[in-house]
Parts: sequence; C-alpha cells; structure tokens
Amino acid sequence: MHTHQWQKSSYSGEGNACLYVSAPDSATIRLRESDEPDTILTTTPTTLAALIHSTKAGRLDHLGTA
Repeated sequence: MHTHQWQKSSYSGEGNACLYVSAPDSATIRLRESDEPDTILTTTPTTLAALIHSTKAGRLDHLGTA
C-alpha cells in the first residue's frame, strides 16, 4: 500500500474531528477525516475549489436541513 504525506488542516484544532489533506501530484487531492482514516475522498484542485467556494457562498446550506 502506498503511503501519502498527510497534512492536518489548520482549521481542525486539537479535537478528534480533524481533516487531513494529501496532494500526491498537481492533479490530485486526497481528503480524509481522523475518525475514518481508511475512507479517502479523491478529487481535483478545481473541483475542491468549486466545493469550497459554493460552501462559503451558502449554496449548499439547504443540504443540512431535514
């Protein structure tokens, strides 16, 4: 199994719910959560940037409501 260089998000703080990021090359970003380290989301920088932009703009707020 290939090991990745993981970096903890500076927004994660000291709690248990920490986000880790790995960028093995310029076209790939991997994300994992500290409670489920074997579950890895793989995306591209462009797609991740669009997700972050949409989240900050509030376009995904309706997804958290029942």
